[in-house]
Amino acid sequence: MRRLDKRKKLLTFGRPVIQDEDIREVIDTLKSGWIGPGPKVAQFEAGCREYLGAKYVIALESCTAALFLSMLVAGIGRGDEVITTPMTYCATVNAIIQTGAMPVFVDIDPDTMLMDPERIEEAITPRTRAVIPVHLYGRPCRMDRILEIAGQHNLTVIQDAAHCFEGRYEGKKMGNFGHMTCFSFYANKSVVTAKGGMVSTNRENWAKEIQLLKDHGLTRNAWDRFSEDQGGHYEVKAPGFNYAMTDIHASLGIHQLERVERQLRRREDIWNEYDTAFADLPVTLPGPCDRPTVHARHLYTLLVDSQKCGISRDEMKKRLFDFNVGTSIHYISLHLHEYYRKRFQLKPEDYPVAKSISEQTLSLPLSAGLSAEDVRYVIRAIENIFS
Repeated sequence: MRRLDKRKKLLTFGRPVIQDEDIREVIDTLKSGWIGPGPKVAQFEAGCREYLGAKYVIALESCTAALFLSMLVAGIGRGDEVITTPMTYCATVNAIIQTGAMPVFVDIDPDTMLMDPERIEEAITPRTRAVIPVHLYGRPCRMDRILEIAGQHNLTVIQDAAHCFEGRYEGKKMGNFGHMTCFSFYANKSVVTAKGGMVSTNRENWAKEIQLLKDHGLTRNAWDRFSEDQGGHYEVKAPGFNYAMTDIHASLGIHQLERVERQLRRREDIWNEYDTAFADLPVTLPGPCDRPTVHARHLYTLLVDSQKCGISRDEMKKRLFDFNVGTSIHYISLHLHEYYRKRFQLKPEDYPVAKSISEQTLSLPLSAGLSAEDVRYVIRAIENIFS
């Protein structure tokens, strides 16, 4: 194979798709004189509510805030335990810790890399209050089994769907499973507001409480106070937080909701092109999805076993960077990080499947913004490494 000529600019990992209509909407917000939480947030929430099919959605400053507030309104706090997966971003577990509760990990399924539902019951104790399934990479967890176990033990189910806005399980959108679902609109997500998150739920009391807590516990938010008659006053009902999304952020995402399904199909095309190109290489490809599942295709992650590949994951990452291809690692299992290891007295061998995948996983560029030439370049770079 001919040596690949190095591209001039780095192919950035997780490139967002920002179009002219998104920029115009942000400019309109800036010119309006109102850039804090207001009408654009309400418009973005309405679009998300229609797409997800949930009764209530509350836009927030981050998915971390969404997870934290979801647990608070569910009554989770000091002395409680919350079961989740170690193969996730640290925000999942940090939110648990900030409530005063203790995270309890269960190992993952080696084929899906998701929380193994059959390990949940053995982790349940009298202090267990909730389960947080994480739809890693955009692949939905086995929600039927998780909800069955949670129902038997009266546990709250709070989904971490930061990677899975477009996902479906057995025909239902992810915002309609469990008690609450948390989404991310961070800079590398399929719907981007630069920074932002959301909670969806079908329970009115929880929605109202999150709405209150996200804005300092005030009965009237800033837009209500200044856009309506000046006779009303607000009252503090709870010691809340400054977690509201702003109109600047919301305006960036409004038109992206119209392109969600089209961009998912583009990511599916890239995914299939990768699968075909790498089928004969000594790497492990992402596993196929069950038929009733719609994968959100957020991350395309190879497993690089140094014994099979003749090259380590870290060396492959370095060589791809030498070709100006940006990659990332999703994730180093949380039980291997110093803070969690020391605080919760964890050992690497406690979760062997998560540990093994941590040592092999490598995420390739995957975005609807990639050109056909970009995709071919990534494929040729990997073929050059193995040739």
